[in-house]
Amino acid sequence: MTRSTQETEHKYDVPASGGFPRLSALTGAGNGTSLVDAGTHDLDAVYYDTADLRLTRGSATLRRRTGGPDAGWHLKLPLGDDTRDEIRAPLQEDVPGRLRDLTLSRTRGAPLAPVVRIRSHRTARDLLDADGTRVAEIVLDRVEADSLRPDGGHTAWTELEVELAENTDPAVLKRVDKALGKEGFTLLKTPSKLSRALAETAPRGGADPRTPADGEPAPDRPAELPPGSAGAQVLTYVREQVRTLVDLDPAVRRGLPDSVHRMRVACRRLRSCLRSYRSLFDRGVTDPLREELKWLGGELGAERDQEVLVERLRAHVGDLPLELVLGPVSASLQAWDAHRSAEARARTLAALSSARHLALLESLDRLATHPPLHAEASRKAAKVLPGAIGKEHDRLARRVERAGRTSPGPDRDAALHHARKGAKRLRYAAEAARPALGKPARRMAKHAKVVQKALGDHHDSVVARDTLRRQAVAAHAAGEPGFTWGLLHGREQAVATEREQQLPDLWRRASRPRLRKALRS
Repeated sequence: MTRSTQETEHKYDVPASGGFPRLSALTGAGNGTSLVDAGTHDLDAVYYDTADLRLTRGSATLRRRTGGPDAGWHLKLPLGDDTRDEIRAPLQEDVPGRLRDLTLSRTRGAPLAPVVRIRSHRTARDLLDADGTRVAEIVLDRVEADSLRPDGGHTAWTELEVELAENTDPAVLKRVDKALGKEGFTLLKTPSKLSRALAETAPRGGADPRTPADGEPAPDRPAELPPGSAGAQVLTYVREQVRTLVDLDPAVRRGLPDSVHRMRVACRRLRSCLRSYRSLFDRGVTDPLREELKWLGGELGAERDQEVLVERLRAHVGDLPLELVLGPVSASLQAWDAHRSAEARARTLAALSSARHLALLESLDRLATHPPLHAEASRKAAKVLPGAIGKEHDRLARRVERAGRTSPGPDRDAALHHARKGAKRLRYAAEAARPALGKPARRMAKHAKVVQKALGDHHDSVVARDTLRRQAVAAHAAGEPGFTWGLLHGREQAVATEREQQLPDLWRRASRPRLRKALRS
């Protein structure tokens, strides 16, 4: 069994005096803030990683710790800024299977082994507010670290750590920073004890924990491209999406809210970027990658599409007056969703557990670290990116025009869905170029998003109407009223008609010549 918490903390270098801070700037301010002794503990932690430190490079840590009130296995994953998600499992000898699965997007199946042992003598104080509520834990750690890799060394240091209590205003941390600064404590740049231990106990001759054992460049080291080049800009975007996909993998495995949607969007953005800017890359490498991203997005899509559809239908039922809800509509909807959601969830987890997914992650890591660039990538972004965006705009224009010429019915629905996909590609191409092209790219992305959302609502209506028709047929077969399902079907048809009527005006705004001209200027 695992459980998780979120932690927000700062670490500080300790001045020569080496003592615990008094925090007089806080506790002596007459506001009731106080420091209370919270005891001492001897902690013994063994950290696990791959041979080339993939967890560390991915800003994650996995440890087995004894001593203190939270002995057990701890996996820490970044959430942004100073906050991390800590997933805990009971103490056992081997890495718990659940935690091992949550590391897969970073390890990509490489074996985990002990890399360093860190022992800390911890002195703790609780920072209490005027009501006696604990707002932060402040600990002074006297640390000894020993490498568990061949020819590794030993190091020792003292550091201070401040961790906010749950639901505490982050502003408290800023006030503590200021108070500690007055006593000579300075914020540490080293992100964790592990990073410092790895750097200071590294085997002779090689040592940077950000560098793989074979000496290849780490993922966060930029390719050697001219500043302001098209390749530098697009690679920054690609790396952001790869990092997002890797970070969201464990969240999807845990079923965290909105994680499937966000991971699917990362897949789409990567696919779109590699397609729109394909002239910058060796397509022999990137075209197969796009196909694999399409596969993963499709596997995630079953769960996400079900989430969207059932939320839409429940909202529509909830909006109806009670006298118009005839028969067990809500119960039928719930039973239908339970079955479909379980199947979709199983499909998601099967995909993430597959060798195909691990191979895709390996390929994405290679794309980020060793991008297969063409000479075109060295050209200035302002010369290359507008042309790619223009081509996506022209493709979308043809799709919108084709949809407008198509007779109402399934063929038009398909044509509008095709145009929706084109709007997404235009939006993502403009988003990727925004840092280089500025306001015109931002405006193009904004207009494309509006078109995409309208067409997305139209497509969701098409899917919803098919489901509502099936529910009406099932209700009739069971001898139940089909009135409500038919009423909802009619409302969805009205939504689709309204979106079709809105499209010409929305498209005119997105295709104004001066906006296209601004992108090229």
